Amino acid sequence: MGVLSNKIERDNLKPGDHIYSWRHAYIYSHHGIYVGEGKVIHFTQSRGKGQAIGKGTLLDRIIVSSSPPNPLDIPCPICGDQSNLDGVISSCIDCFLLGGDLYRFEYGVKRAFFLAKVRGGTCTLASSDSPQEVIHRASYLLQNGFGVYNICKKNCENFAMYCKTELVVSTIFSVGGSGQAESFVSAANVTAIVSSRLLYLSTGFGGLVTAIPVGIGTYCVNRLVSDLGVRRDVTKVPVEELVFRTGSD
Repeated sequence: MGVLSNKIERDNLKPGDHIYSWRHAYIYSHHGIYVGEGKVIHFTQSRGKGQAIGKGTLLDRIIVSSSPPNPLDIPCPICGDQSNLDGVISSCIDCFLLGGDLYRFEYGVKRAFFLAKVRGGTCTLASSDSPQEVIHRASYLLQNGFGVYNICKKNCENFAMYCKTELVVSTIFSVGGSGQAESFVSAANVTAIVSSRLLYLSTGFGGLVTAIPVGIGTYCVNRLVSDLGVRRDVTKVPVEELVFRTGSD
């Protein structure tokens, strides 16, 4: 693994690893916790008709579901038909990957490394807890739930990062910290900034030279300050308390 790619082989998987796989031509990635014996616990949204899957955003329309579909209507011999499941589920590694490559999310990285990974949702400055603690949280949430899926505030990456760190954003009691979601938001903001500066400075070469560095700088800063390893408004919340509070909302 390195700056260019977090891709790994299955033989290198260890219980407690936070893994992910890219979907839809690298538009987004699906995340989960590998718990051993070929099983992954992950947080999904349903394909079922009539079920709320978000807030009607562009991402919701792109990410129809992270639940494993069953090509040709042939259920997985290990998992069965999981196409209509939502919430926290357990799948075999093949159903989780859906034919994609396997990547491992990195924890405790340096700031320079974090910023060099231009795409969000691949690493964090936050440190991981022990594999035993990680697996306990994932297994507990498998039995007790993680609340309602929200593409921006409570998604599969948020789930995996909570299992690894036990961190939540204390100011609004949100698991937060999704680098992938923040990248989408930051990219949209940068596009708006660059467009406005070009409009103000004219569409000449000088305006472009000024706008691009400003946009890149804004994107990098937004990604960094939203990371769980940098934020000051995060606190550790035991999984039992998290489930209790989620059920009380």
